[in-house]
Formats: sequence, C-alpha cells, structure tokens
Amino acid sequence: MSTEPVQIAPPGSGIPGADKKLVAGLLGILLGGLGVHKFYLGYTKEGLIMLLGTLCTCGIAGIVIGPIGLIEGILYLAKSDEEFLTTYVNNKRGWF
Repeated sequence: MSTEPVQIAPPGSGIPGADKKLVAGLLGILLGGLGVHKFYLGYTKEGLIMLLGTLCTCGIAGIVIGPIGLIEGILYLAKSDEEFLTTYVNNKRGWF
C-alpha cells in the first residue's frame, strides 16, 4: 500500500471553458423549460424560443420544452470536457 500524497490540481488548471459544462447541465436539468441553460451558453435565440414558448402558452408548451431541457442537461453532463467545448462552446451547436 502506497503512502504517496494525493495530487490535487489547482483551481482553474483544467480546460478553459469546461466549467460551463456543469453549470449548463444543471441549469438544463433544473430550469430547462425556461431555456436558462441556453442563455448561459450564449444561445439567445434558442433561449428566447424556449422561454417565450413556455410563458406564452401558460406552461402548456412546457410539457414538451421541459423534457427537452432535461435531455440537453443530461447530454451536457455526459459528454467529456473536450467534446462539450468543441460542440457547444466553439462550434455553437444550438440544439441537442
């Protein structure tokens, strides 16, 4: 059994922008029906579609839009940091 000390990376030493993955994923899961995760990633048009769709229909469209946000949040968290950055931050893929 080795007694070597555990190496902990200093804060901010990871991939730049990878911190957005966790926040965007949680926002998608918790507030996906309002499109908050889209606004966080800079997708204003997509965020407005989700937000206005839910609000203008008094939440009826939220039956469809809410699960979309949930699925997107799970997809964000399931991707590796590099894949998330390439797909959603660098290439600006708006949906799924």
